[in-house]
Amino acid sequence: MSSNMSFDAVHSALDKWIQDDIIAMASCVVLDGQQVVDQYCCGHQDREGNIPLASDSIFRLFSNTKPITAIAAMTLWEQGKFDLDDEIALHLRELSDLRVLRAGSTNPEDTDELERAPTIRQLMCHTAGFSYGLFLESPVDVLYSEKGILHPARDLGTLVETLREIPLAYQPGTRFQYSVASDVLARLIEVWSGVSFGEYLASTIFEPLGMVDTAFHVEQSKVDRFCSLYAAGDPEDPLKPGLTKSPDLFGDYTRPRALESGGGGLVGTITDYTKFVQMLMGRGVFDGQRVVKESTLELMRTNQLPDGVELQLPNWVMPNTVFGLGLALKKQPALGEPEAAIDEYHWGGLAGTHSWMSPRSNIAGLVFTQRMPGFWHPYSHEFKRLVYEAMTGKA
Repeated sequence: MSSNMSFDAVHSALDKWIQDDIIAMASCVVLDGQQVVDQYCCGHQDREGNIPLASDSIFRLFSNTKPITAIAAMTLWEQGKFDLDDEIALHLRELSDLRVLRAGSTNPEDTDELERAPTIRQLMCHTAGFSYGLFLESPVDVLYSEKGILHPARDLGTLVETLREIPLAYQPGTRFQYSVASDVLARLIEVWSGVSFGEYLASTIFEPLGMVDTAFHVEQSKVDRFCSLYAAGDPEDPLKPGLTKSPDLFGDYTRPRALESGGGGLVGTITDYTKFVQMLMGRGVFDGQRVVKESTLELMRTNQLPDGVELQLPNWVMPNTVFGLGLALKKQPALGEPEAAIDEYHWGGLAGTHSWMSPRSNIAGLVFTQRMPGFWHPYSHEFKRLVYEAMTGKA
């Protein structure tokens, strides 16, 4: 590490994204191992109300929920509740008779039998064949939308029951398809643990790590800390200056909801999520609390995709990236990043909550905003590049 670390460039860059009216707020944390070496907030939690962003402002985590779900599942794997190559239907009989969209067909009623049943390993690396309904990648996405797969009034059991009515988008094991897999995994956690998904997360992760503001809704006593959600003023040109307030995609987060989504349901502070990342950086331990074994984390950070399959998303190009168990894995540094960026494991949320961990440099970074769309956004790439420069002294 550089002995003269300065994060002025990191802070100035985030300030400029706000001044340019691309994002309304940014909160960041930088870790050297488990030690916080920088934290910074800028912009507004709510611009119209002139409420500044604070370290305890509450964000919609969206897909930053997924790594938490994966860790929770692997604690149950450690207990022998399942094997990674178990067929999903062994634990969820509702999914015993799935079919798959016929290759090349545009009619979701045109289906074939499965060549092989999807496994829990495939579920955790998005190769089980499920889709999402959000991005219209496949003809079956229309059915996800029509049947309200992610409706907040439906619980995880109902979600799985509804999935049995929809064909898989691809034969299991043939393609990375971002999907509701983490929600199916959340239902499995309920089956394996015998308690609700939220209860299991609280007892296994949130309470041991002191993540006091992370939950599936914002309590009334905390609503004054809940960030507003913004969208690009011009959807056709998302990097054009201008923001508008955006309605919530998945209902009102200030009230309890039936759906405790393992794929995108959590809200929380960057302070809380930093504790989760500190646990990952500590090889499964933080503040004396072991959540998961070091060997389990190593397995999760190992590529699980079949040969020739790489991560692909409908709206974002993520080159040189594969997937472990619930985590994306970087094979090559991006432009301007050092060689130490290889082997990073990371993920982010649709509204712009990003976190990444670098085993080679023992550095981690988090940068959060609330902007639709904000996943894989240039502001987060610039943040990471500048953090590496500040920490290593190398451009």
